[in-house]
Amino acid sequence: MFTDGSCLSNPGPGGYACVLRSGPHERELSGGFVRTTNNRMELRAVIEGLGALRRRCRVTITTDSEYVRRGMTEWLPRWKKKGWRTAGGARGRNQDLWMLLDGACNAHEVSWQWVKGHSGHPENERCDALARAAAKEGSGIDDGFSE
Repeated sequence: MFTDGSCLSNPGPGGYACVLRSGPHERELSGGFVRTTNNRMELRAVIEGLGALRRRCRVTITTDSEYVRRGMTEWLPRWKKKGWRTAGGARGRNQDLWMLLDGACNAHEVSWQWVKGHSGHPENERCDALARAAAKEGSGIDDGFSE
């Protein structure tokens, strides 16, 4: 699975995209929101991609988002131990999506791979183009973002 999120201004209109590939089969997913943030769209891309899988799978998620990769591999276990609170005791940003992503990952065997964004990685570039197009189209849907 390859994922990316985009925001035209942060916050502002945003979009997410993912490319799912299994053998010769490939599927592209994308969607847009009227007001969101880049980080929320990065999270949403992975959530939507995992949600599209019909059965338990071994999935390598390739993302250019250190926020998502490090969140899932480093920060999430600590947040969960602290009742979804940060080291300072505050409720973490994007908690709603982190909780959804945690549940989606639990349904699969997930590994994470980071790629540098805008570096010519074909699938990352495709996801970026799809996410930007979705952000420009905007569905008028609110993704739950609040300042």
